[in-house]
Amino acid sequence: MNQTASQNAEEFGFAAGDIVQEWLWDDDVDDAIRARIENLTGEDLVDEDYGDPVDGAIIWWRDGDDEDELSDTIVDAYAVLGQDGPLWVLTPKPGRPGAASSSTVQSAAKTAGMNAATPITVSDDWNGIHLRAFGKGR
Repeated sequence: MNQTASQNAEEFGFAAGDIVQEWLWDDDVDDAIRARIENLTGEDLVDEDYGDPVDGAIIWWRDGDDEDELSDTIVDAYAVLGQDGPLWVLTPKPGRPGAASSSTVQSAAKTAGMNAATPITVSDDWNGIHLRAFGKGR
C-alpha cells in the first residue's frame, strides 16, 4: 500500500519557521503542495537564487529533463541545506505527463552521493522521493 500525503505536509519533515528552497519550478507544479508547505512552515518558498542556508528543499523533476542535471541539482540543493534538512525530489506519478521512473531518480541520487527512499504519494499527480546522504539515518 502506498503511503499518502497528509493534508498538512508533515510527511516532508519541515517544521514551523523552516525556510524551504524550491528547485526547477515550472508552471506544471502542484500549487496545493506548495501551499501546504508554506502553511506548515509559515514561510514562503524561496527559489534557487536564494543566497542563505535553508532548512529543507524540494526539487520538481520530470522525465525528459537531463538526469545529469538532476544529479547536479541534488548536489546544489544539498550544499545549502543546514543540519541535513529534508531534501525531496517531486516527480509526476506514473501515467502522468513527465512521469519519471523511480530508478532514474535513484540513479541520479546515487551519482550525487545520496540514497533515495521509496516514493510516496504527495498529491493526485505527484510522488515525492526523500533523499538522504549516504550514511545518514535510515
